[in-house]
Amino acid sequence: MIKIDQYFDPAGWQKFTQASEGRNTPFLVVDLSRIATKYHEMVGFFPDAKIHYAMKASPAVEVINVLAELGSSFDCASVYELDRVLDCGVDASRISYGNTIKKARDVEYSYEKGVRLYATDSEADLKNIAKYAPGSNIFVRILVEGSDTAEWPLSRKFGCHPNMAIDLLVQARDLGLVPYGISFHVGSQQRDVAAWDDALAKVKYMFDWMIHEEDIKLKMINLGGGFPANYISEVNPVQVYAEEIKRYLTEDYDDDNMPEIILEPGRSLVGGSGVLVSDVVLISRKSNTDLIRWVYTDVGLFQGLIETLGEAIKYPIYTPKMETSTNKGTVVLAGPTCDSADIMYEEAGYQLPEELEIGDKIYWLTTGAYTNSYSSVEFNGFPPLEVVYVD
Repeated sequence: MIKIDQYFDPAGWQKFTQASEGRNTPFLVVDLSRIATKYHEMVGFFPDAKIHYAMKASPAVEVINVLAELGSSFDCASVYELDRVLDCGVDASRISYGNTIKKARDVEYSYEKGVRLYATDSEADLKNIAKYAPGSNIFVRILVEGSDTAEWPLSRKFGCHPNMAIDLLVQARDLGLVPYGISFHVGSQQRDVAAWDDALAKVKYMFDWMIHEEDIKLKMINLGGGFPANYISEVNPVQVYAEEIKRYLTEDYDDDNMPEIILEPGRSLVGGSGVLVSDVVLISRKSNTDLIRWVYTDVGLFQGLIETLGEAIKYPIYTPKMETSTNKGTVVLAGPTCDSADIMYEEAGYQLPEELEIGDKIYWLTTGAYTNSYSSVEFNGFPPLEVVYVD
């Protein structure tokens, strides 16, 4: 069973518990100081890279303000995220439009707002950018491997084959755009550092081809996100990822030819900042002899835990009775809605104290990423997830 000191020192945990007092569950407590610490850590490990925070992980104004003050740039996936960042006083020069799926009118709008850096992976999108964001810098996203070792793998929805990417970069030049660089994403919560090595090998080939065959010198590599947060599965610290990635880069490029490097961390920056607090609504069994208890909580897939879909992300779960209990048993964890898909963990073998009762609190740790942003508006009438921010 989870020990709270695996994730928090006493002062840090006290901050969460104090913020929880007197509140009706479910709600998410986010410690902004932990986000700042992670940002400083990332900058320290990648001092020559530009950090473009992936807004989708947690698009809250409070998070934007902290990161903006620290000097972060931002990656937006929609004009709605763009407006939110701009409203926080961030200059458009610090914003990239990283979604390859966008309406022509959204390209035009973002260009009018001052955005000049766009991702693409298709001819149709590239032509929209050329028409509505003339002269902008373009980076093409390529398909890479990594789904087998990522806990939240990315599908073939984004990216294109490297050969097509080369064609798009040439076409970008011919359309009056700036063929600026290449991007990839090895999958969210990526456990295998070598996934970046495989991707960078493809990028190196493309850089060489473009300069020798097309006389186009690309200037930037966007390594995407994928850096892990501290869930149940053991992962290397970010320092190990940084050391290996920098080694891969220095093997491919000397100091005079090192491209600009962009990182798009989301989960790794904000995941550890959040604790989702829930109550046990009901405990039942499916037969008189069933050994497994069904534990229903007042938070589920539709209140922010959508990444438990397919039991992909396995959150650390804590209840105070773990400190004193000597008996534990396997449980199925399910949410409160009338949708039969609202089951977080049925196969993972989570265990909770036999003394657990209706009304007890369950704390979902490392829930600062992709919880409030995924929370539904009104499914079954449940309101969006309440979020409490502490410094």
